[in-house]
Amino acid sequence: MSLNLRSQSDKAEYFRSLHRGPGVLVLPNAWDVPTARLFESVGFKAIATTSAGMLVSLGYEDGESIPFSEFLGAVSRIARVLTVPLTVDVVAGFGPGVHEVVSAVRQIVGVGAVGINIEDFEHESKKLFRVEDQVEKIKAIRKLGETMGVNLVINARTDAFRYAEGGEEDRFREALRRGEFYRDAGADCVYPMGLTQANLIREYVRTLNFPVNVMVTKNTPSVQELEALGVKRLSFGPAAAYAVMGFLKRAAREVLEKGTYTSLVTEAITYDELNSLTHPQKTG
Repeated sequence: MSLNLRSQSDKAEYFRSLHRGPGVLVLPNAWDVPTARLFESVGFKAIATTSAGMLVSLGYEDGESIPFSEFLGAVSRIARVLTVPLTVDVVAGFGPGVHEVVSAVRQIVGVGAVGINIEDFEHESKKLFRVEDQVEKIKAIRKLGETMGVNLVINARTDAFRYAEGGEEDRFREALRRGEFYRDAGADCVYPMGLTQANLIREYVRTLNFPVNVMVTKNTPSVQELEALGVKRLSFGPAAAYAVMGFLKRAAREVLEKGTYTSLVTEAITYDELNSLTHPQKTG
């Protein structure tokens, strides 16, 4: 990339600035080394990981059933080949309390990440954490970044739209309430999972008056529409992983049912291009 981001701290500050520019920061979510490098090679300014895509690629369901050492190893391999900032989906932080979450994040920063995405619900029970407990985690992560000399970019996700009690209006208000708490606790961006309707996005952004992240879905407004609504960050989420698996499913059926290989060979990358995705992109 043209910017000279020599240190991890430089990458963190650059990544933070992307949340405060005039447009929308579009973040592709990778799940392994080649997908991360491919996204970088086509020009994305930063790369995120997808917990669902990464964990399934390693043989685990989305959540925190994966041994943390395996998760950290996968993150480390991705960080090693990127020259642009990397932000990591740490699920709920790999632990029930502040101490465990801080320990996990410390190790993730230690292998090169400059941002994290952290959820406020437990995958096993599908229950939201107490907002007070999530606030303490965010404050502790902010302090950790300061002590490590890396001003970590925190994307605070809330799943209140899915798991809060009450009807749609109640869930929206709870998502907004949690967003305000997370903003004030030191997050850099708030991620209300499930927010896709333009009128609700507008109200959420206006009320929070803070960088907001939405995710690509079939119902998500276009990048241009999101920019007009004031959204500052758009994540692929698991959409790219879904798309790749869908493509492979279609291509496999073509071979079995038609005996042709058009899908497999059309616009495919080469052997040399594939190998090039295992090492950092050349700069300068």
